[in-house]
Amino acid sequence: MSLADFDPALIKRYDVPGPRYTSYPTALQFGEFEVADFDKAIADSPYRDRDLSVYVHIPFCATLCYYCACNKIVGKKREPAAEYMTLLEREIEMLAPRFEGRQVSQLHWGGGTPTFLDDEQVTALNGWLRQAFSFSDDEAGEFSIEIDPRTVNADRIRHLRHEGFNRLSFGVQDFESAVQKAVNRVQSLDETRDVIDAARQAGFGSISVDLIYGLPHQTYETFSNTLKLISDLRPDRISIYNYAHLPDRFSPQKRILATDLPNPDEKLRILELCIDFLTDAGYVYIGMDHFALPEDELAVALKEGTLQRNFQGYSTYSDCDLLAMGVTGISHIGNSYSQNEKDLASYGARIQQGELPLLQGVVIDDDDLLRKAIIKSLMCHFNLDGAALEKQFGIDFRKYFTEELDRLAAFEADGLLKIDGTNIDVTPQGRFLVRNICMVFDRYLRKPESKDRFSRAI
Repeated sequence: MSLADFDPALIKRYDVPGPRYTSYPTALQFGEFEVADFDKAIADSPYRDRDLSVYVHIPFCATLCYYCACNKIVGKKREPAAEYMTLLEREIEMLAPRFEGRQVSQLHWGGGTPTFLDDEQVTALNGWLRQAFSFSDDEAGEFSIEIDPRTVNADRIRHLRHEGFNRLSFGVQDFESAVQKAVNRVQSLDETRDVIDAARQAGFGSISVDLIYGLPHQTYETFSNTLKLISDLRPDRISIYNYAHLPDRFSPQKRILATDLPNPDEKLRILELCIDFLTDAGYVYIGMDHFALPEDELAVALKEGTLQRNFQGYSTYSDCDLLAMGVTGISHIGNSYSQNEKDLASYGARIQQGELPLLQGVVIDDDDLLRKAIIKSLMCHFNLDGAALEKQFGIDFRKYFTEELDRLAAFEADGLLKIDGTNIDVTPQGRFLVRNICMVFDRYLRKPESKDRFSRAI
């Protein structure tokens, strides 16, 4: 699978801002959302008889990575983390009774840097969760944590495994020294290799690594070296994200000079390199920016047609309620999304008042559900069965989406998809631009200015 068949002019034409569709509607559509809305979503959820997925946000980082767009609090003082732990314990106490009898089969700690917490804090937080909720056993569940290889050693890795985590993910971004210095994340090959070796020895079932293309001082040649080094380590999954330079939205990015970034042609060459190199190295191209070894659950899910997508990207878990805890966490309960307070002080004040710290959210209407199903099918299966949607939603597909099908004709002419009646198949080339295809069905993008808040497709 290669970009070689693409006309560079075509690629540039499709390189426009757009959502990554880890949710639909996206967070830009969130508005007023009360605790009563949250409780109603729980009661009405079509997934209330299924296992639960839980996300915990740990916002702290010891150092600032200039490219980062995550919600984080940077500093070396440990007192804020101890105070945050108390808030999380209270939030768990408020949430758990609402999900009584539900088993947790998927858990993810993200951030920030969850390993900012020391071993005692990890044990305490994990204990609160496991006391409040029933967890599936190790073999049946997926329990993952994001780490910083610069802050852990083999003993800490073994401790995380002892606490029940069976999957690790962490960032590398790039091994080139000039790039690492420019983004203020210096991480050696030895540190990375040591973490992967320790995780395998401890019995972690999956190791996932993140890279970023489009960073300052990055070139085709330097990133070729990074890809060789990381593929030699054979992590189970590799995600290669497009750096979105949005300094007006994310102030740390003001430390990155736009003149140091690779130009669009060089960036396109790097993207093509990533896809060609990793597929030649034996990785399966999952979609967008995800790769996995053939035996990994993600590759198996793609092959079997069970691939899913949520706020962490591609996933193996089928539709279920996702409960998020911590500052800025976004839950997906039934036909709703709800987000916690984004500011730590506001989050803490709500918790201390005995309130769920809900800031905003949205109840998904019937049209949203239909478009959400379409976007999920395109993103995860690269196919759309319009006849099945007609039965599920009681619509005439071609009449309902007359405008969208007219717009997709241009995509078909460019070789990105094939339309046969009410069936749409995304071609191998179209997988690179599946975000653009999904954007056709996004009713919230009909106002051109709405796209300005998103990263570019390539």
